[in-house]
Amino acid sequence: MEAVNHLIRQQLNSDVPLVSQISEYIISAGGKRIRPMLVLLAANAHAYQGTAHHTLAGLIEFIHTATLLHDDVVDESSMRRGRQTANALFGNAASVLVGDFIYTRAFQMIVSVGDMRIMQILADATNVIAEGEVLQLLNMHDPDVSEERYLQVIRSKTAKLFEAACQIGALIAGASDTDVEKAAEYGRSLGTAFQLIDDVLDYSGNAEEIGKNVGDDLREGKPTLPLIYLLQNGTPDQRELVRTCIEQGDESRFSTILDAITTSGALDYTKRAAEQAAREAADAIKGWNDSQAKESLLNLCAFAVGRNH
Repeated sequence: MEAVNHLIRQQLNSDVPLVSQISEYIISAGGKRIRPMLVLLAANAHAYQGTAHHTLAGLIEFIHTATLLHDDVVDESSMRRGRQTANALFGNAASVLVGDFIYTRAFQMIVSVGDMRIMQILADATNVIAEGEVLQLLNMHDPDVSEERYLQVIRSKTAKLFEAACQIGALIAGASDTDVEKAAEYGRSLGTAFQLIDDVLDYSGNAEEIGKNVGDDLREGKPTLPLIYLLQNGTPDQRELVRTCIEQGDESRFSTILDAITTSGALDYTKRAAEQAAREAADAIKGWNDSQAKESLLNLCAFAVGRNH
């Protein structure tokens, strides 16, 4: 990871000072670095001996970072990873354009690896992520979004990059087609578990721990799984309240919504769905040879559902 962090800073260098300034601001905010970690672990689980996995891990983090920059502009977010978002500090225009720079730098790095299969996976993944962003936009302020339609957003917007990270890590290490597919399955399921726990934390965490404002999903009119569950299983009054809040992006009733979500079992339901996804991730790689990397991948399944940030 030290090698990856060094490479990330090296690749973000630009002759345009504002590009470097915003890029450094975003990268220095930290984050869990789960996606680049997955590249390294998937490669090491198949006894990879080279250094190209550092480049792959770095470019995966770049793709993720670019989506965050664009997301925060679309969502009008003011806080991420415990501090001001780039758009709040530097403005929307600069954030979007630097996001574009980071995306394109990622694709320069992809070309440098020179593996057409990896290029195909990452090109497809980036396209699916963009579709997921648009699908989420269509779902905003729509209280009639079904659980399946919401899970489709998760698979596209979040889980797809987890999946790609694991695939390319296994591929660069020369894993079999079967193991590459198992890596993809692991990443897809782990990414789903991560996002579902993020949904839980938006109603049960605190801003200092999760690094963003609690209740942002409601303010943005996002019908996430806890709200969808409440719409299907709450009392008539609760369902009507949730519909109104989603339609209007009304966070003024957040405490009432939170109480309803907690007492209705919506958070427990969402957490069980996350735990199921984490089990599916672990099952996908249980046939791999034992190694420290495999053990770490299995530990990530437990971390995904047990975290508070």
